[in-house]
Amino acid sequence: MDPKNELTKTSGECSGGDGGIASRPAGTRAAIYDQPSTSVGCQEVENQMGELRSFAAMQGWEVVDEYVDHESGNGDRPEFRRMLRDAARRHFDVLLFWALDRLTREGALQTLRHLNQLSKLGVAFRSFQEPCIDSYGAFRDSVIATFGTVSKQEIVRIRERVWAGMDRVRLHGTKSGKPVGRPRVIVDPDKVVHLRDTDHLSWPEIGRRTRSSSGTVRRVYSAAVARRQTCQNPLTQEVGEEAQTDKE
Repeated sequence: MDPKNELTKTSGECSGGDGGIASRPAGTRAAIYDQPSTSVGCQEVENQMGELRSFAAMQGWEVVDEYVDHESGNGDRPEFRRMLRDAARRHFDVLLFWALDRLTREGALQTLRHLNQLSKLGVAFRSFQEPCIDSYGAFRDSVIATFGTVSKQEIVRIRERVWAGMDRVRLHGTKSGKPVGRPRVIVDPDKVVHLRDTDHLSWPEIGRRTRSSSGTVRRVYSAAVARRQTCQNPLTQEVGEEAQTDKE
């Protein structure tokens, strides 16, 4: 069997049954992205790029750019970021990649977000190894809608796992025995007033000395001064309460 005919057949199985060159608009600008599965996979990438170029030619696509990150994983991927910038400029119409795990290994949710971002930019995508991941075929709207639904479900699942973990920690505690969340900062209001009024320190310096933020010490200072004024002039408080009672 002719490998090229078999490749076209595979492409059509998930694209409406007629996924050959005739089903693709002429003049389509394509871009190719790939990265190795390991740090020594340069030959692997070159082999894949050759097959991707051949596939694009079979579809009648013009390859206007190629993006290859030679480091595996999700570290600094300059070519991936350049591809996203070019997609925003509509430099190409469809992005062709070898497989989803060559596009990104950031997890299901982030992968769906990347694909959704491409769709919002008006750029289609096609996985060579996973023909059903094809937003350029006859079922384009269905594919995009499916990815959107799966993305929302993944967000819900992550939220549920976080809540379940928090509930477990509340019931059984943490491994270290420490409480959940940030420890509550207790600031001595008398110390704050002394540092401000007597030592004439700035709010940032008071915050450093009390191990709290400038905003926190400001609020503590205002509340302490208000309490002192009320205690020094209780008649003011009584008059205010009586006025409030008459008004009601």
